[in-house]
Amino acid sequence: MSSTRPGGTRERIQAAALELFAVRGVQQTSLRAIAERLGITKPALYYHFGSRAELLHSLVQPVVDDVEMLLAEDEARGDGDARALLARYFDVAVMHRAITTVVFRDPAALAELDLAPRVLAWRRRLTALLAGPDPPLGAQARAMVAIGGMGDCIAMFAHRPVGELRAAVLDAACAALGVQPSP
Repeated sequence: MSSTRPGGTRERIQAAALELFAVRGVQQTSLRAIAERLGITKPALYYHFGSRAELLHSLVQPVVDDVEMLLAEDEARGDGDARALLARYFDVAVMHRAITTVVFRDPAALAELDLAPRVLAWRRRLTALLAGPDPPLGAQARAMVAIGGMGDCIAMFAHRPVGELRAAVLDAACAALGVQPSP
């Protein structure tokens, strides 16, 4: 049985793996390197994660869960408040920025996780929420620019304070959509 207490071995393994993945890349990081970083044996690591792929999936699953929940809630809400949706999307994206940056910088990891189709489906759903049903191409393009631009800014400006980044990114995404920025 895996440790579930905060700061337990499972969480320490995930944190060490994320650090090493960010520096070396997923494919270049072995389970042995992760175990050595933590000062544990490889069998102890295997007790919690049977493979690097399983470990990687455990790091990505919270992103998947949070984005799916966000989309489901907004699809059910259907209030058409683009700025509020973009704000919620920003918050989820910035919360998971470390793992998404690792995955998108490593094409082999992206392929291993088979995330590309899921991310494209999320973009389609977000576009529908932002541009409405059966929107013209221009509205779809503005929604894609807003969504993609947010992701790019979160990755490229990771060194900026989140509050400052959030305001600037939301204003820019709203401008792409033709939505009034915040007062």
